[in-house]
Amino acid sequence: MAIEIEHKFAVDTAKWQRPQNGCKMVQGYLCNDNCTIRVRIADDKAFLTIKSHSSGISREEYEYGIPVEDARNLLKMSLWPPVEKTRYIEIFHGKRWEIDVFEGTNAGLVMAEIELSSEDETFDLPPWAGDKLSGDKRYSNSYLSQHPYGTWGKENPSNNLT
Repeated sequence: MAIEIEHKFAVDTAKWQRPQNGCKMVQGYLCNDNCTIRVRIADDKAFLTIKSHSSGISREEYEYGIPVEDARNLLKMSLWPPVEKTRYIEIFHGKRWEIDVFEGTNAGLVMAEIELSSEDETFDLPPWAGDKLSGDKRYSNSYLSQHPYGTWGKENPSNNLT
């Protein structure tokens, strides 16, 4: 069984310098009931991912490479508009961080994730890491597909970070 263990943080863009090379991604959601089924195109590769609902910061995750043309067709079946973003990779104190700069209706949101091998694994926070977003369902990409960041309004807890 594959387990995803991750923490999410807002990114303080005043303290983060965007690298030159990022991976353009578009992803749509085909199911969000008992599990989440996502199709993603990342540059010239495509994936079908099945995730269980979260239990804390952990959940089951299965990901399979698929032909890009199949992914384009599956995106047309998405329940909601696809999420568009560019992903950047940063290594901080030996740990890999994925920083997503959202586009389209989610423009303005910049979020970082770190995947861990166990729930009690320790890590250092980069200076650009802002509010902890782990466990806040609003920051899941499937939620952002249904409720874009740009529609949230002034109560958004991280709108001062972007």
